[in-house]
Amino acid sequence: MESIVPQKSGRLLSLDVMRGLIMIFLAGEACSVYESLRELHVGGAFDNLLLQFDHHPWHGLRLWDLIQPAFMLIAGTAMYISYHNKQKKGITWGQNFKHIALRSLKLFILGTAVQCFYKGHLVWELWNVLTQLSVTSLIAYLIINRSYTFQIIVSALLLILTEILYRTILMNGFDSPFMEYHNFGAYMDTVLMGKINFDGWVTINIIPTAAHTIWGVLAGKLLMSSKTAKQKIQYLIIAGIIGLVLGFGLDKTQITPIIKRIATSSFTLASGGWVFLLMALLYWLIDVKKLNKYAWIVVVVGMNSIFIYYFFNTVGYQWLNGAVAIFVKGFAGLIGIAPKASAVLSALTTWVLEWGLCYWLAKRKIFVKL
Repeated sequence: MESIVPQKSGRLLSLDVMRGLIMIFLAGEACSVYESLRELHVGGAFDNLLLQFDHHPWHGLRLWDLIQPAFMLIAGTAMYISYHNKQKKGITWGQNFKHIALRSLKLFILGTAVQCFYKGHLVWELWNVLTQLSVTSLIAYLIINRSYTFQIIVSALLLILTEILYRTILMNGFDSPFMEYHNFGAYMDTVLMGKINFDGWVTINIIPTAAHTIWGVLAGKLLMSSKTAKQKIQYLIIAGIIGLVLGFGLDKTQITPIIKRIATSSFTLASGGWVFLLMALLYWLIDVKKLNKYAWIVVVVGMNSIFIYYFFNTVGYQWLNGAVAIFVKGFAGLIGIAPKASAVLSALTTWVLEWGLCYWLAKRKIFVKL
C-alpha cells in the first residue's frame, strides 16, 4: 500500500476509505451492476438485499439513501482538515475563502453540466449532488471558525427553517408538505427551473443537507483535536445515536416523515446518525486498530473521487458501458451464457475497469483536484 497511497503524518486513512467506499458504490450504480442483478429475479433474501441499493420510493429509509449524506458529510470533514493544515502554514480564513469560493463555482458548473450529459442536450437542472455540495460547502465554510455550539445551533436552525417553509408556504397545487410533486420544494423548482423532478427530488434540499456538511466540519474538528482516540469514537457514537433517536423519533411520532427525496429534517437527522456511526467504526478499525492492509483497494478510488464520479457519469455512462457490453455480451453469447447473466458480467467488467483506471492514476501519483 505504501507505494500507492501517499503516507502523510497524521493522515486519517479511515476518511480515504470512507470516501472510496462511497465512490465504489456509486460506480456500481453507474455501471448498472445493481440493475442487472435485479433483472435476474433470484428472489427471496437476495432480491430484498438488492432493494437496499436503490432509493426508497418515498417514505422510508434504505442503505442507498445514506450515500449522499455520507458524501456531503465527509466533504465537510475533508474541508475542515484541509483548512486546519493550511492554518498551520499561515493561510488565513479570508485567503482560503477564495479557494473555497472558486471550488464551489467549479462544483456548480460540473453539477449542472452532468445533467446535460444525462439528458443528451442542454438543460437547466440543479438536482445533482455536486451542485448541491457547491452551496452546502460555502455555508459550512462561512462558520468553520465558530464554536461547536454555534455550528450545532446553525444546523438546527436550517432544519427548523426547512420545517417552516414546507408547512407554511402552501401554494395552489403545492399545499401538501410531504406529498410527492405537491410540496414546497416542488413549487420552488417551478420557480427556479420551470419544472419539477419526475423522481421527486427538489433543489432546496441544499438547506437541510447543509447540516450534513456542517456536521462533517464538526467531525473534522473533533478528529483533529487533542482528544484521545477513545474520546473521539465516543463522541461520534453519541452523535450518531442522537441523530437516530431524533430522526426516527420524529418519524415514528408522525411529526415529520423520513423522506430522502425532499430531505426532511427527520431524514437529515437519521441519515446523519448512521453516517456518524459508520465514521466511528472505520476510524476505530483503520486508524486505531490499524486493520488497513488492504485499504489501498478502496483508497485508490477515494483519492480521485471527483474525477471518477465525473468519469462514470459521462464517459462511462455514454460510452464505456456500451463498449464493454459489445464484447462481453458478444463472447458470452457465443459460449451460451444467458442474456441476463451476460448483462451482469458486462456490468461487473466495467466496474472493475473503472477501478483499474483509479489504480493506474494512483500508481502514477495522478490526483485530479478542484
